[in-house]
Amino acid sequence: MFSRSSVRKAFTGLAIASCFMGAVPLVSYAQGGLPGLTIFGGVKGDDNLNYRLDFGGRANGWDRYRLRVPAKKMKLAVAQFAISYPDYFKGTFDPKSIDLQVQGKSVRIREANWNQENNLIEIFPEEPVPANSKVEIWLENVKNPSTGGMFYFNLQVQSPGDLPLYRYLGTWVIQIS
Repeated sequence: MFSRSSVRKAFTGLAIASCFMGAVPLVSYAQGGLPGLTIFGGVKGDDNLNYRLDFGGRANGWDRYRLRVPAKKMKLAVAQFAISYPDYFKGTFDPKSIDLQVQGKSVRIREANWNQENNLIEIFPEEPVPANSKVEIWLENVKNPSTGGMFYFNLQVQSPGDLPLYRYLGTWVIQIS
């Protein structure tokens, strides 16, 4: 009915396929919440910001988001950070557990607000963040949404001065599995 060579090819194919299927969860686990290659993310290369999810980015789990802004994006001093996220992101944020790191050191935050109705997180440092500074925004005690997906978190900043205007700096394309 089946020749010996066709049975051997079928078993070889099955063995290779099972190896790949077993490797996919290991690769996903090894990423540790780091952003991977986004092929069809819709965000231009220079606008794509890096991030880290400290606890793996699992759906319905608790996490810490480390949202990074490189120094080259911080061309002006910043008096306010505004992070908008999509309305289909059904997670929760704790505005009392937001930390702002500038050049690797924590800086004091005057106020942090989570505006649920407008899908916005606002952060007001006590002192304006100097231009050309490397910044990390740590959102701690985040409850990830119960369904996974790709979520676009957009960063706009406001410089100090008489005419405060928001300026777009980039987007974090956050993957929840």
